[in-house]
Amino acid sequence: MAKSKVLVVGGTGYIGRRIVKASLAQGHETYVLQRPEIGLDIDKQQMLLSFKKQGAHLVEGSFNDHKSLVDAVKQADVVISTMSGVHFRSHNILLQLKLVEAIKEAGNVKRFLPSEFGTDPARMGHALEPGRVTFDEKMVVRKAIEDANIPFTYVVANCFAGYFVGNLSQMERLTPPKDKVYLYGDGNVKVAFMDEDDIATYTIKAIDDPRTLNKTLYIRPPGNILTQAQLIQKWEKLSGKKLEKISISAQDFLASMKGMDFAGQVGVGHFYHVFYEGCLTNFEIGEGGEEASMLYPEVEYTRVDDYLKIYA
Repeated sequence: MAKSKVLVVGGTGYIGRRIVKASLAQGHETYVLQRPEIGLDIDKQQMLLSFKKQGAHLVEGSFNDHKSLVDAVKQADVVISTMSGVHFRSHNILLQLKLVEAIKEAGNVKRFLPSEFGTDPARMGHALEPGRVTFDEKMVVRKAIEDANIPFTYVVANCFAGYFVGNLSQMERLTPPKDKVYLYGDGNVKVAFMDEDDIATYTIKAIDDPRTLNKTLYIRPPGNILTQAQLIQKWEKLSGKKLEKISISAQDFLASMKGMDFAGQVGVGHFYHVFYEGCLTNFEIGEGGEEASMLYPEVEYTRVDDYLKIYA
């Protein structure tokens, strides 16, 4: 079967650049949307040129120009959106509604993967304010996709290792703490952690797979499902240093929202659902979903132990 041509929207972003790399690595003709809105952002421009050097095609298109989006979409069989959805960077989830309109008009797309790559929004109808906005907006996009009868795959990638593993899941830092570590409750809620490059590899593998058509792909390989306490233990063993553990009750953790800015409050809400409620692992994957490591056992995904070695 011929490999689909792929258009990546948001290709210079945190997950987007990895999707571009994985698409090229797996032999897909790869297009990256080049938006005039990047202006004088030289880092983004140079990243786009580096994609071009690696064999990707740059396609101009703007969310302010419907025709340009339609023209860009017509060049590919599969569209993957990686628009940012985190409030401490940029939050553009609903901008994808313009992309949905363009895909609908173009009429040639065999699969659309909207910007998800985190927690399954379909399971977060109970989420706390103000953080629930992320899930609510993703569900608005899903409804638009399904109302337009656009074939889709939703990718639920759980906790990015860069944000949750090296820092032992501490907020407001990206490196391991040196003396003390905050434990969410007893630290025994199971969490799914994933290396970002592996997320991209699994995502690209799914785009031509009939088993993932109109389904949710959950990336939660068994070897990377562990508790925060287990994560800390692995680091202590690796570093040879014991950390003082300070347990925070759910009540105190939620109370810490008071006085925080909007992005901070969103973060606390999301951490609460992951580390106190276990929203990533407290359910069985049903008929509407597939688990990536079971579909693609050939992928040698990065284990948490190996990821931690980078920080040792």
